[in-house]
Amino acid sequence: MITIKELRKSFDGFEVLRGVNLTIPENKITFIMGQSGTGKSVLLKHIVGLLKPDSGEIWFKNKDITKLSEKELQKVRRKIGFLFQEGALFDSMTVKENIMFPLKEHFKMSKREMEKVAEELLSVVDLLPAKDKYPSELSGGMKKRAALARTLALKPQIVLFDEPTTGLDPILQVSILELIKSLKEKYNLTCVIVSHDLGLAFKFADYIAFLHGGIIIEIGTPEEIKTSANEFIKKFIESALL
Repeated sequence: MITIKELRKSFDGFEVLRGVNLTIPENKITFIMGQSGTGKSVLLKHIVGLLKPDSGEIWFKNKDITKLSEKELQKVRRKIGFLFQEGALFDSMTVKENIMFPLKEHFKMSKREMEKVAEELLSVVDLLPAKDKYPSELSGGMKKRAALARTLALKPQIVLFDEPTTGLDPILQVSILELIKSLKEKYNLTCVIVSHDLGLAFKFADYIAFLHGGIIIEIGTPEEIKTSANEFIKKFIESALL
């Protein structure tokens, strides 16, 4: 569904992405792993069109999104949801109002129709009892689930997750990944997850891609990654198991 070809991006003369090539499998969960500062989040922002590359291509539905105008990109972004690390909920809105916000922006719906959709999504992420609470009243895990419900409001085909389990305890981390997996199956989603947690990747990923030195050095199933001959990946796994 998404194919990235020779993607390059520099900041202040430092090349973060140095020719990334990656095909993201459709209707699967793909984890993007690598050390801090290697450009994993930068790569996600290119996929959704928040950053423009210096060169390279990103193909989605037979279109190179790097060549699209801002107006054309808006249509693409309705199909590609992006869950930011901090959730990015509006503090001045209730949970339900947060879910209704993208519906107001993109669809012609009555208030009752929007409320119905919002409540259905909150029910799916097990957050309906908190619909009238404000983000400041939610726990970290609840904020993640609320942000996920809002992302699903536009019925995306792809959802990008930037460190979705950061700041959560191990039980909540597993809970969030189990929710993502169930939503992937329920809505037939393609999920891309940036994470440092190799244990979660081995448990929940269909595929794992390693970004190192500005390029994707390997992509494979968890079993293939576990037996990789790549020296960096072997060291990464050894360090994660310490």
